[in-house]
Amino acid sequence: MERIDIHPTHKHGDFKLRVGRPMPFGASLVPGGVNFSVFSSYATSCTLVLFKRHAKEPIAEIPFPDEFRIGNVFTMTVFEIDYENIEYGYRMDGPFNPQEGHYFDKNKILLDPYAKIIGGRDVWGVTPDWNDIYQHRSRISFDDFDWENDRPLEIPPEDQVIYEMHVRSFTRHPSSGVKHPGTFAAIREKISYFKELGVNAIELMPIYEFDEFEHSRPSPITGELLVNYWGYSTVGFFAPKAGYAATGKLGMQVDEVKALVKELHKNGLEVILDVVFNHTAEGDQRGPTISFRGLDNKTYYMLTPEGYYFNFSGCGNTLNCNNPIVRNIVLDCLRYWASEYHIDGFRFDLAAILGRDAWGFPLSNPPLLETLAFDPILAKCKLIAEAWDAGGLYQVGSFPAYGRWAEWNGKYRDNIRKFLKGDGTVGDAAQCLQGSPNLYAHQGRGPATSINFITAHDGFTLADMVSYNDKHNEANGENNNDGCNDNDSWNCGAEGWTDDPGINALRSRQMRNAIAMLMVSQGVPMILMGDEVGRSQNGNNNTYCHDNELNWLNWDLLKTNASLFRFVKNSIAFRNAHPVLRNKYHFQNRDYVGSGYADITWHGTQAWNADWSPSCRTIAFMLCGKHAKAGSVEDNYIYVAINMHWEANWFEIPGLPEELRWHISVNTGCTSPEDIWEPGMEPKLENQHGILLGDRSIVILVGK
Repeated sequence: MERIDIHPTHKHGDFKLRVGRPMPFGASLVPGGVNFSVFSSYATSCTLVLFKRHAKEPIAEIPFPDEFRIGNVFTMTVFEIDYENIEYGYRMDGPFNPQEGHYFDKNKILLDPYAKIIGGRDVWGVTPDWNDIYQHRSRISFDDFDWENDRPLEIPPEDQVIYEMHVRSFTRHPSSGVKHPGTFAAIREKISYFKELGVNAIELMPIYEFDEFEHSRPSPITGELLVNYWGYSTVGFFAPKAGYAATGKLGMQVDEVKALVKELHKNGLEVILDVVFNHTAEGDQRGPTISFRGLDNKTYYMLTPEGYYFNFSGCGNTLNCNNPIVRNIVLDCLRYWASEYHIDGFRFDLAAILGRDAWGFPLSNPPLLETLAFDPILAKCKLIAEAWDAGGLYQVGSFPAYGRWAEWNGKYRDNIRKFLKGDGTVGDAAQCLQGSPNLYAHQGRGPATSINFITAHDGFTLADMVSYNDKHNEANGENNNDGCNDNDSWNCGAEGWTDDPGINALRSRQMRNAIAMLMVSQGVPMILMGDEVGRSQNGNNNTYCHDNELNWLNWDLLKTNASLFRFVKNSIAFRNAHPVLRNKYHFQNRDYVGSGYADITWHGTQAWNADWSPSCRTIAFMLCGKHAKAGSVEDNYIYVAINMHWEANWFEIPGLPEELRWHISVNTGCTSPEDIWEPGMEPKLENQHGILLGDRSIVILVGK
């Protein structure tokens, strides 16, 4: 017998209709047609607006009959429509009263917040028609992608090495040599590069649909158009950025992203998405009405009693994330990317906002964070918090974790940078090297809670961190007032580029010191795209608006800075070769396997005698390989000596069991190729009792 639910009960012009299903929200294919479902708690009526793809005017406007409203959900099935060539939106009628939080305007066509594909910015940088009545257009997605046997990789967090990157910047430079520069497809051509470097996870800066023309303006210095380049201003949470896809003009961006994820997984690389749930592209009351504001402003945003927008994001508005409706859209979004795109993890921008209540006060038990932590579909996904926000809430070490959340460890960045330039203390550095047990151990959170980074997209690159004392953001057109002023950087003797060989040698050594400390720290190391080849932003620490060589990775640097690339590659290989550097649990500072050595011991210029005084700039530690992974696997002994003093120092080396000898793996005081050796190729150290460390240098030994 034929199904009853494929028979229309209503008509509107030539369109045949039937009351729809309220779940799932968005547009979904059903037998014979498309089910449309949209929520609004305050709208008095809703109209579905249909366009042919790219058409200026709609082909139909279909009001939802009253009987098609179920609770606060308007839902309707439209039969026999050409869903592959249709764009759709909604008109919402209701009160316009900003003081009460309402911005309903039936003259505006609104984007579906659950749209899986969004048109309107199909090709990067093509100036849109500003007279278009519907700028960002919902499209209907259908899943016919063949994943074969692909599934998320579920690499243990402590075994990860993360590479943070921008999709467009990675291959946009002419030197990349790819077929479609600046796209998802181009990343596939560079998978061999990730494998050579040794990383096993890439963290993509925002790929959800955004508008690069948001707040675009000419540079007062060059006249070049400054754009919303980084993408931290979401238009649609469920749709990949069309302008990042070689096939975006064909509307095939969904398949292009899936093909990339599938190929990365085949090559042992996880994919982490940088997601922005703290605000949207609608800004404050002066911003455009794209979707949420016109659908149900009072529900989706945090508002003052006078109807203004709380601005804990620094971007004009703040999503009301612990409202149950908003909480559900975040959960639905992440479930969708985890299940439909096989995404391995998510990094949450300004995640402290996700723990605020509707008035902005921090919650002791935030429902959204708890929901994500215990969701069954997200159970194997990495959840990484940027544990602060623009409103001053800083939760590194105190983020509500529920045993699941990792954190971008901003304190690791700050303390290692200070120690690197000679300002910090050995005590702070030692905590960082151990995976910050001072922040996490008392909560029962392991070292992998700490995402260790010295540089990230937001701030100086590694090369700029050792070349500039101050930010140089004039190119942003904000009188150098934007960006962070507290960078803990040191120019090594000259501001910016110099021909002085002594300064350049020191900078080279400092970059290697930073990488060496990062790779021997417990926790999860994250490196910034291009740091492995000395990429510079000319001292600009906030390149959010530049679609140019300030952000693009120049692949010629692979030749220019080949020795730095070799050092980073071998440092990662060293970490990957030694499980004692990748422990799941914090050190116990005792011998619990009967090796005769504690799992970690601390030393100074004298073996077994670390100097913890505030003025000390030298520290060393030894890891007993028999305690690797809590004694479940066996590894070599590793000794790390760090001299951040401006003078050379002799380090007495602790003795090994009789049958073992120290071999030298890293000496940043040497020039390439003797600054680092490939794992397994380390030469035996001539003097087994001590070694001279040059000024501001690090030595790593392997006992085998």
